[in-house]
Amino acid sequence: MMKKPAPMPVIFDTDPGIDDAMALYLLAHHPALELRAITTVFGNAGVDVTSRNGQLLAALFDQQVPVAKGAAGPLHVDAEREFSVHVHGDDGLGGMAAMIDAEVPALDARPASQLICDMVNAEPGAITLIAVGPLTNLALALRHDPGIAAKVHRVIVMGGAFGTQARCGNVTPVAEANIINDPEAADLVFSADWPVVIVGLDVTHETVMTESYLSNLQGRGAGVGVCVGDFLWQATRHYQDFYQSVDGINGVYAHDASAIVYAIEPAAFTLRAGPVRVVTEGIARGQTIQDFRKPSGAVTPWSGCPAQQVCIAVRPERVLAIFDQAFDAS
Repeated sequence: MMKKPAPMPVIFDTDPGIDDAMALYLLAHHPALELRAITTVFGNAGVDVTSRNGQLLAALFDQQVPVAKGAAGPLHVDAEREFSVHVHGDDGLGGMAAMIDAEVPALDARPASQLICDMVNAEPGAITLIAVGPLTNLALALRHDPGIAAKVHRVIVMGGAFGTQARCGNVTPVAEANIINDPEAADLVFSADWPVVIVGLDVTHETVMTESYLSNLQGRGAGVGVCVGDFLWQATRHYQDFYQSVDGINGVYAHDASAIVYAIEPAAFTLRAGPVRVVTEGIARGQTIQDFRKPSGAVTPWSGCPAQQVCIAVRPERVLAIFDQAFDAS
């Protein structure tokens, strides 16, 4: 009888966020993954709010793991930033943070970047970093200890847009939100010598959690103090209203949950290899560009950068099924 593979240890770097909450629930409840820590960053709200949300969600999902507060702003402190309160609400959770009635863990004493370095160095080759917010914490960890690049098992990023199926930016015509919040950090992370898989708008916009799909979560999913499905249904009301107003869809995109599904079932995605750089100035600031051409020998800004993997197609039915199944396994 074949032994089941050990679950993949994961540090979840996040800016919770409604879709971050959905992704964290899947990560915490799928047997293929083992949540080791939550690190928080600015993005969907200020870092104090996202850190509090990380604590609340860890408590709601009954996860006894360290929660470490990370970067409050981008690497370049004078860079522009915009919190997505119009998307996620003032509390980052669609106005529903108060629904969570659970005793929250204290924040870890370490900054997020230090926790990442400590945990990666303690288990070389084991830890997967799944980052679904601005990439500032990962960039700071690389700056603090460049040696971790050789010790991380894999980095999975929800972010970016590469123009597949005309999927471009959602903040500017070319820039996706997580990347434009800190393009310098993203460029550093994508050009570092560690394996990165980028799950961008090219695939996340292909998977829509419709209103009826979300409604079906109600009454499902055990949480501490509140039913998780009820909480997510209420939280996504604000989120769905936003997407109805901007894209006319009757539901929400499965952004961050898609990154978790990639970790669980990579075969649900089609990948394309090639080095990735991020535009850091001008009207295209925040654009993610992959050079997937055959090498010509010419020196370009992508020369010397490692080939990374970009998701260019997805089986949406698998993303939806895997997320739904987590509510029956809890």
